[in-house]
Amino acid sequence: MDTPGTWRVIYVNDVSTDRTLEVLKQIQERDSHVALINLSRDFGKEAAMTSGLDHASGDAVIVIDADLQDPPEVIPQLAAVWREGYDVVHAQRDERQGETWLKKTTANLFYRLMRDFGHVRLPRDTGDFRLVSWRVVEALRSLHESHRFMKGLFA
Repeated sequence: MDTPGTWRVIYVNDVSTDRTLEVLKQIQERDSHVALINLSRDFGKEAAMTSGLDHASGDAVIVIDADLQDPPEVIPQLAAVWREGYDVVHAQRDERQGETWLKKTTANLFYRLMRDFGHVRLPRDTGDFRLVSWRVVEALRSLHESHRFMKGLFA
């Protein structure tokens, strides 16, 4: 992927039980663009994401799960939309490939409940894969909740 400008990747390891930490350290040794945050225990996805944002810098930040459930090839499209002046650019899934019927059903129920009862409108089927401007990162850093719901905060 051609990535013009200065960039870096921050991996947040929330105490994986496989070889993830070892592999990430090897990647970090080979690539100066790579930073690694190794949490002392599994604090949960929201805390891991917050930790990554707390250590980020730059004009924009892209949040993506390391399991690649979302395609990193979309990142240039997110950046192109951001350059048009948007502070939050999210990727919406056309379909949920590789997920079980139960996962699809619970995800659908989650978005329906949030739409009907939540105070924040969540973009449907967006997950956490998104690009946010530095202005958004600074706003998130000013919030001091210990139990965050990042999809809601991004929305």
